[in-house]
Order: sequence, then C-alpha cells, then structure tokens
Amino acid sequence: MQSFYTRGVKHSGGRILAATVWKGYIAFGLISVPIRLHSAARPVHISFHQLHAPDLTRVKQQLYCPNDNRVVDRSEIVKGYQIAKDEWVVVEPDEIRKVAPKSSEVMEILDVVKMQDVDPLYLESSYYAVPEAAGAKAYYLLVQTMEKTGLVAIAKLAMHSREHTVLLRPRENGLVLHTLYYQNEVRKVQVEEDLSHVKATERELELAEQLLRSLEAPFQPEKYHDEYQRRLQELIDAKSHGKRVRPTPPSKVAPVIDIMTALEQSLRKIPEKKPAAKAQPAEKKPRRKAG
Repeated sequence: MQSFYTRGVKHSGGRILAATVWKGYIAFGLISVPIRLHSAARPVHISFHQLHAPDLTRVKQQLYCPNDNRVVDRSEIVKGYQIAKDEWVVVEPDEIRKVAPKSSEVMEILDVVKMQDVDPLYLESSYYAVPEAAGAKAYYLLVQTMEKTGLVAIAKLAMHSREHTVLLRPRENGLVLHTLYYQNEVRKVQVEEDLSHVKATERELELAEQLLRSLEAPFQPEKYHDEYQRRLQELIDAKSHGKRVRPTPPSKVAPVIDIMTALEQSLRKIPEKKPAAKAQPAEKKPRRKAG
C-alpha cells in the first residue's frame, strides 16, 4: 500500500521532499524508530504589505532603543526575561540548548489510548511523521498495530523552544502527529445565564433530527472553499484593471418565530432526495431452436 508521505511538494532526484521541522526518534519499549516531521497543513491566504501612502513604497520595521535614542542592529539584540521593574535575566542561545529536555531528540510513548477518548478541542497542529530507511520495519509495525487495535499513542516532543504533549495516530499507511493543548490552555466556556432549565419536547427533537439528517453527507473537504479569500482576489483583480467589485449583499436574518414553526418551515424547504435507481434486469434473449 502506498503511504501518504510519498506525496509531497518538492522533488529532488526523483525523491519527494518537504521541509523538516523536527528530526529524532519514536521510542516504545526497547524499539527506536528514526523519523522526520513535516507540516501536514498550513493556512493559505492573501497577504497585504504595508506601504507609505504618498509614494507606495514598502515601509521597513526597525529596532529602536529609546535609551540610546537610535536604531540598533539585530546583532546587538539579546533575549531577556523580566523579573522586576528594570531588572532582566539575559539568557544566551547556547544556555537554552543545554537545558533542552530529552524529548528534543527522542519522542517516548508514554500512554496508549482510544482515539474516541480524546476531545478534538485538545488538537492543535498536525504533522506527517515520516520514517528514515533504517527504521522502516519498526515504523510499519507500529502503524499496523495501531490500525489493528484502534489505539493511538501519547508522547512528549520538544521543538520550537517548547515541550509538547503529542498524539500519534495511523493514517493512509503512515503516522500523523498532532500537538495537543495542555489542560490549562483549554478555556472553559463562560455562560452568563443558567440554561439548565431549557428543555425540548419530543416533537421538537424529532423534527430537529429530521432536519439534521436531511443535511447528512460524507465529509468531502474539497467541497469547502474560503469565500472571503475569493472575494479579496476578485477585488484585487478588478482594481488592477481599473474596475469595481459589487459589494456583498447583506445577510438576511430569519425573523424570530416559534421553534416548532421554524422547524416545520425548514423541513418544507428541503427538496426530497431521489431514491437510488434500481438496476434493471438484463433482457433475456430468445433461445434458438435446434434445427
């Protein structure tokens, strides 16, 4: 079976490559699997530059020191942490490297859990975990075992000056890694009004389920597009040719009506789905009489 990581964006000598964001080992038991991480997804959007309005020249951001009253070069910049007013602890890059945890090089599996037990709210960024040639067998052993058991792995990984809790799961005959938010980073919903007294009737639930089921479809991400970016591109294209773009018409907000009436009217507006056509039986050809 072809693995997802054989599809990429850059080619070199027939081999597909992508930018490596981390390189190290997955460790489970006494088995170590050498891998590389590549970003699995990134946002695509239109970027605007800041220009000086009178002459449309791109402006530059400079580092200014108010104490010396001058612009300073980047070579004069150090990292510092404030411990009190006007008191700083300066930390050098090599000092940071020396205190990096072991997970900077080895991603040790700590727990194995069921995917359905992981709240998607904790998922942060996604990466492809690609094996090095020397660890291919151990890598695919881990992939196939996860697929067979339906289990996923929780591990620790240090990169970008931070240690992450991560989740490893099988996908398309390979491994995908998700960084996870820590529990103290996930905010609790703030509800000003107590809504525990709000209840729906059986009939309301029945109609709501019908409405929801009428919208049910397979998940096809290619169906969904960023309309905002498309409209921005239309605006840029039009202005570059001296044209105008019609503004987006305002949204129509449905009037506030009784919930039952709203459900019934919504169901009436949904076209009926045609049943799948039944296969017609093949016509039987008349047999020839033996002469």
